[in-house]
Amino acid sequence: MSATSQIRNRQGEGLDVAFHRGEKLNSIVVIGHGVTANKDRPFLKAIAIGLSNKGWPCIRFSFSGNGESEGRFEDSTISKEVEDLAEILRTIPQEKRVAYVGHSMGAAVGAITAAKGMSIHSLISLAGMVDTAGFLEREFGDVVPDEGCMWDEPDCPLSQAYVDDLTQIKSVLPNASEVMIPWLFIHGDADDVVPIEDSRQAFAVARGDKKLIEVPEAGHMFGEENYQQIVNAIDAWLTKSFG
Repeated sequence: MSATSQIRNRQGEGLDVAFHRGEKLNSIVVIGHGVTANKDRPFLKAIAIGLSNKGWPCIRFSFSGNGESEGRFEDSTISKEVEDLAEILRTIPQEKRVAYVGHSMGAAVGAITAAKGMSIHSLISLAGMVDTAGFLEREFGDVVPDEGCMWDEPDCPLSQAYVDDLTQIKSVLPNASEVMIPWLFIHGDADDVVPIEDSRQAFAVARGDKKLIEVPEAGHMFGEENYQQIVNAIDAWLTKSFG
């Protein structure tokens, strides 16, 4: 595995990237994280390593303002992260088949990007956020923007920009209804951060080949006991989608 921060977004901010090798050289899997996270979350590293071991080259990256990527966390929004993902995708040769795996808010980023018709050929949502306004109200409804923090984490201030972006988007369902590529949903039925109903609703309106896997008793970050199941499910899905 090698890492680089040479990819920059529209603002000129370097994005922290890690690459996992795999022998399926005509394909690549891009992995995006959720809010307050980064590319080095153990769950995402386990997914990347597991897929790499099955032959799928993977890119993990931190959105700007997160992890070791440049930028301010306060500027991190879904809309900006869509732009970050676009820059990652532009660095991938056009002949490669691209799968995007997004967790939580990173899954919302993927759905919006795929709906724009950018170069994603298969989409995988892990505990994907759909009802952005509902998430904002549930998790941060009692936090004052630009004064308080997300989940009382001092390094993750709740910005007005973030609040405005999630409120304006309101729901990813309109975007989900425009996604035509193969789409795999994986969601724990004990998720108390993003309810499983989000994935059920997006699954209902997605228009391409699709599958929903509900993981019994799994929470938002799943658990180590779920990692291999998720890797196997993604591997099977990509094998079916890409051959």
